Amino acid sequence: MSSQHPKKWITRIIVLAVVMIGIGLVLQLLQTSKLPEGIASGNGRIEATEVDITTKYGGRLAAVLSREGDMVDLNQALARIDTKELDAQLRRAEAEVRRAQQERNVAIAVIAQRKSELSLAQKDMERSKGLYENDSISLEQLQRDETAVETAVATLAVARAQLSNAEAAIEAAVANTELIKSRQDDSLLKAPIKGRVLYRLAEPGEVLPAGGKVLTIFDPTDIYMTLFLPTRQAARVAVGAEARVVLEGLAAVIIPARVSFVAPRAQFTPKEVETRTEREKLMFRIKIQLDVDFIRQHPALAKSGIPGVAYIRLDADTAWPVSLQLAERSQ
Repeated sequence: MSSQHPKKWITRIIVLAVVMIGIGLVLQLLQTSKLPEGIASGNGRIEATEVDITTKYGGRLAAVLSREGDMVDLNQALARIDTKELDAQLRRAEAEVRRAQQERNVAIAVIAQRKSELSLAQKDMERSKGLYENDSISLEQLQRDETAVETAVATLAVARAQLSNAEAAIEAAVANTELIKSRQDDSLLKAPIKGRVLYRLAEPGEVLPAGGKVLTIFDPTDIYMTLFLPTRQAARVAVGAEARVVLEGLAAVIIPARVSFVAPRAQFTPKEVETRTEREKLMFRIKIQLDVDFIRQHPALAKSGIPGVAYIRLDADTAWPVSLQLAERSQ
């Protein structure tokens, strides 16, 4: 008898659990059935736009200036990569610019010298022509003066080419300094949006590759929920339609929202949605955008991953149930 007594209790517990599950399902069905025909609902999770703060170039992480949970402003400095090597490269590049500028100055002086030599050679040749016509000098002397002019012209052309090379070297050196300065600027990681730090993924002293993640921030004003509706309901959902969101554990808080996206094509719902039977059905993905002003007034609700239920008004003439009316629930 004593061995059968525990078995009876186990059986009773199993029966009680089945009954409780059944009651829960019935209550859920009753709750769903209370919705008017013009109101659709679906389960989902709160999501937010997330941005990874990554390195453009590899290097040692010198400092991380924000912690998880911190609010950051647009363009606020969040982390810094060590720039000692870049600083040395910049000094060398600036020295190259100065050297190229000196070479340009030398080339300019050489051009002035070659012009003077050409002018003198041309004058000598003109005098030689007059003297040759008067039979005062030989043809050989005249030809030497003509050759001197041609040589002066050639050397002037070489000097001008050297000046062009020097100017090109200056441009290349300046471009190199600008490139290094750009890399220095990229070594200071800034916030591309105003938001909250969600994850801190690296610590000072770590050597990160190009594209290495340092922080992840999310935009608390861009909070949304994704749900799936069957064709008969999705066909009646319009972008901009009024919606309500109720989060799990916060049934007393009714969050106003709007439909921001309706998928143009049906799809099988993901594994985490409902039962296997529900997943096998073709559904339409709907995106619900939570009201920005409401989230700003209740920043504690801006958390990714919280499950909840979204309600969408399919017909603008359909009144919200009392349980979903903002004015009454806020009193």
